[in-house]
Amino acid sequence: MRKIRVLIGKPGLDGHDRGAKVVARALRDAGMEVIYTGLRQTPAMIAEAALQEDVDVVGLSILSGAHLSLVPRVIEEMEKRGISDIPLFVGGIIPPDDVPKLKAMGVVEVFGPGTPTQTTIDFVRRVVAK
Repeated sequence: MRKIRVLIGKPGLDGHDRGAKVVARALRDAGMEVIYTGLRQTPAMIAEAALQEDVDVVGLSILSGAHLSLVPRVIEEMEKRGISDIPLFVGGIIPPDDVPKLKAMGVVEVFGPGTPTQTTIDFVRRVVAK
């Protein structure tokens, strides 16, 4: 059986990726293949990587506060490439009032600071199984 393939992207100018690396390692240690895009990726670069790597799910790590401008741009770039069916989740510093806004855009889940890595692992397995 093929391993679950997850892309972890860091869109925008946010230079902090410790959380993204922790999540990437936890998913990898849980038996998934993880592609980490690295820092300061454009929405187009993230969508293109998701397409080229044939991933099952995309996770974005955003700590900069720019989630309401970056997430729609990533979604738009995914739509342009015909991969808008790939589930998208977001982690980082997201004010509670913005969570419904992100979900209305098409984000399937939002994880804040301190979310146990097992919660993210279980979520990815569930969303891919659907």
